[in-house]
Amino acid sequence: MILLTAVIAGLTLGLIRAKIGNRSYRPFPFQWGWMVVVALILQWLAFGFPLTSAICPDEVASISLVLSQFILLIFAWFNRKVPGFWLLTSGLALNLLVISINGGFMPISPETVQWLRGDSATAGWVVGERLGTGKDIVLPVEQTKLEFLSDRFRTPDSPYYRVAFSAGDVFIALGAFWLLWSVGGPFERNSRKET
Repeated sequence: MILLTAVIAGLTLGLIRAKIGNRSYRPFPFQWGWMVVVALILQWLAFGFPLTSAICPDEVASISLVLSQFILLIFAWFNRKVPGFWLLTSGLALNLLVISINGGFMPISPETVQWLRGDSATAGWVVGERLGTGKDIVLPVEQTKLEFLSDRFRTPDSPYYRVAFSAGDVFIALGAFWLLWSVGGPFERNSRKET
C-alpha cells in the first residue's frame, strides 16, 4: 500500500508539474525492462495466483522471492542514472538482504501479525513458519537477523486498514515517487549515458 500511495502521489504531482510547465509527460526509457516482467511473473506464480500459490512449497516460494528480488535489483542497477532509481536500488538491496538471511522470506514479528489480524491468539499462523501463502515468515524479534530491516513499521492504527512494511519498502516508495514526479519536470532525456 505504501508503494501504491507513492505511485499515485508521484504520478499526480508529476502530471501537474508537466501541465504547469507546459511539457509532455513521457516516462524515461528503461534498460532491460523485460527483467521486471520476469520478476513479477515469479512473484505472481509463487504468491499471487491462487492455483499455484496454494500448492507452491515453501522452498520454491522462498527461491522465487529471492530470485525475483535479485532480478529487480539488477534491473534497478542498470537504470541507476534515472531519477529516483538510486533510492529504488537501495530499497531493493535492503529487502533482499533481510530476506536472504532470514530463510528466504521477509521476517515479521508475532506482535505485528497480531496487530495486522486484530486477534490475540495465533489464528491460522505459527511462529517460525511462513505466514499463509505470503512473503512473510513469523519470527520473534530476538530470532530475527537484522530485525530493523523487517516488516516492522505499521500504518496508523485503524480498524479498517492495516499494513506492515519495511525500511526497504520506504526507500522503494520514495524512489517510485521521485521517478514519477521527475518525469513532469525539465530535463535532458538524451543526456543520460548508456551503461
